Amino acid sequence: MSVYKMTRYTLATSIFNRITGVILSVGLILLVYWLMAVASGTRAYENAHETLSAGIFKLVYAGLLVAFCYHLVAGMRHLVWDTGRGLERAQSKRSAAIVVTVSIVLMLVLGYWLFLAAGRAQ
Repeated sequence: MSVYKMTRYTLATSIFNRITGVILSVGLILLVYWLMAVASGTRAYENAHETLSAGIFKLVYAGLLVAFCYHLVAGMRHLVWDTGRGLERAQSKRSAAIVVTVSIVLMLVLGYWLFLAAGRAQ
């Protein structure tokens, strides 16, 4: 940790990266439930499909999508930091803006593709 020059930008983005990691870990429970249902046969799968298709889960999936996009992009930033680059104040402020911008763009593209375009394909 002593290598990092902690500014509010690096602190905020790093904390949000950790929070989104926890959110994604909790989201794995849904994935495990779905995989267990698939492995348990048709009846279990139909029950899981009915449960996981409820409207509230669409909000959960949207939240997981936001967490995934941010965690992915911020994780790439952390990989760059691990090389010793981008640690100065101006660079960290710029990279924080890039992380947020790229995360939003990725979220919008994937959100459209998953929630809107996929719905029309059926």
